[in-house]
Amino acid sequence: MDKVVAETVDRCRKLGMRRTKALEQLIATLLETDRPMTLGELADSKRLTDQCDKATVFRLLQRLAEKGIIRRLGLHERAAYFTLLVPGRHHDYLICTECGLIEAVNAPCPVHQLEDEIRQKTGFQNLYHELEFFGTCPTCA
Repeated sequence: MDKVVAETVDRCRKLGMRRTKALEQLIATLLETDRPMTLGELADSKRLTDQCDKATVFRLLQRLAEKGIIRRLGLHERAAYFTLLVPGRHHDYLICTECGLIEAVNAPCPVHQLEDEIRQKTGFQNLYHELEFFGTCPTCA
């Protein structure tokens, strides 16, 4: 995990961001969880609660999203969830339209082969996709 944190911080620096303890701790927090997290969850996490305030976490999330380091998930009228984009790792998500619950899909991605074909046929580089499924979770149904 430390290697991925360092690689991600290096990506941030190449994109013009300053290396700060708060940035490192935010990246480490996103890496150690198996699901996307809200601003509140991140600000209250054990790594960040003593490191910075909620406004700083918010500003970091905004910059990381602008730079393509993290992905914002969720329905517009609900709380936003954030997940780290790590090269070579990929997750698709299920999102409940009633309560806003977000969880990773535990199945092979059906789009990877199509992505490879598109890359070969078009010559596009750094091609990626984001796949979200919307519906009603078992609790809300």
